[in-house]
Amino acid sequence: MSAVMASPTPGVGSPGAVRALQHALYRAAKADPGRRFHALYDKVHRRDVLQRAWGQVRRNDGAPGIDQITLAEVEEYGVARLLDELEAELQAGTFRPLPSRRVFIPKPGTDERRPLSIPVVRDRVVQAAVKIVLEPVFEADFLPCSFGFRPKRAAHDGLQVLLDESFRGARWVVETDVADCFGAIPHSGLMSAVEERISDRRVLALLRAFLRAGVLEHGSVRRPVTGTAQGGVISPLMCNVYLHRLDRAWRPAYGTLSRYADDALVMCRSKGQPVAALARLTALLADLGLQPKAAKTRIVQLTVGGEGVDFLGFHHRLVRSRAVHGTGDVVYLARWPSRKAMQHARDRIRFMTMRARLAAPVEQVVQEINLFLRGWAGYFRYGNSAHAFDKIRRYALMRLALFIGKRHQRGRGWGFVQVYRSPDELGLISLNGIVVAPRAHKPWREKPNTAGEGRR
Repeated sequence: MSAVMASPTPGVGSPGAVRALQHALYRAAKADPGRRFHALYDKVHRRDVLQRAWGQVRRNDGAPGIDQITLAEVEEYGVARLLDELEAELQAGTFRPLPSRRVFIPKPGTDERRPLSIPVVRDRVVQAAVKIVLEPVFEADFLPCSFGFRPKRAAHDGLQVLLDESFRGARWVVETDVADCFGAIPHSGLMSAVEERISDRRVLALLRAFLRAGVLEHGSVRRPVTGTAQGGVISPLMCNVYLHRLDRAWRPAYGTLSRYADDALVMCRSKGQPVAALARLTALLADLGLQPKAAKTRIVQLTVGGEGVDFLGFHHRLVRSRAVHGTGDVVYLARWPSRKAMQHARDRIRFMTMRARLAAPVEQVVQEINLFLRGWAGYFRYGNSAHAFDKIRRYALMRLALFIGKRHQRGRGWGFVQVYRSPDELGLISLNGIVVAPRAHKPWREKPNTAGEGRR
């Protein structure tokens, strides 16, 4: 670690020391792509690293694990006391993770339920500390085609690839995602991928302990030999580490790849290219012990008036614009919230205004709807989404009027009267004028002084 330790950094425990550590690790990994790091464990149990890890866990909130200890109870117990214990256990090598609690959550817009594993709070803190130390090393290797769960990268960066490639003439698309990716990654293959960069035996042992901790489901603990628990703090990084093998084996001759975790899309320019691209994707996944999800795998030709593709919550379709000042029509790739995204928004609004909540104050319900709409619209505003926004806000107004009518044992019409009598429609936020139309080869992020909703 001489290259890391030689860098002038703030003292351990000082403000910025963790960030300086991460920058030093990144620079060392970038400077020597073949280097394997052998002295990282002592950085995992550094007190400032653990403190940063706790801050990340606290901000993400989350339910308790199998011990039923909540974040509030940890704060009551004493955060410093917990971190002291974790530091001591990690130094002594006695830390042992507990199984995660398995729950099933609905997938938006479908009847499927996604398995989610919830580690106990102390395990989440240690996982976050490991991620803080390992992420810069692997970030030095990750390729530009990977966008999911990476610092300074967002879904909209991946979406920009579609826009740019379509503008260049790529009108054939292969869309797919990996079947049960988080549950199917083989532990042996994952650890082999990690060991390409990490040789610290104690860090490797800690990662293996997390993989083998298992999940508590229906009263019994399962310890499968595949999978990195979806819901674990470090799981997205481990997924990217493993699928990096796919990224680096990909060749531009098959098309332009855009991957967001286990969701992938390839933009192609000729009729025969997508068939070869899909075959190549399937073969690369098979080499990794994975396979594409059949129901979500297809080849689509983008044509005006034809079908489109769904990717990262947006529906993308080739459209023709109206002529402007005699310049002629322009064909471009437009995007707006997909059917699933629209249904998810309606489901959330319906839940917040259902009959079982009639005792809640109207002001509280409006506040909750506004909070959801700000987040939902903050993501989908970077698209051609004005019509979709209008539909969702009208739906919110209708549900709010129905809620008020039921609350007063009146009809929806009476509820609408109350809404429109209010000078600001009871404070329900407007979604007008916030849409930012994406453009090819233009950064999707606004300039800092541009008015509107905050970045996502």
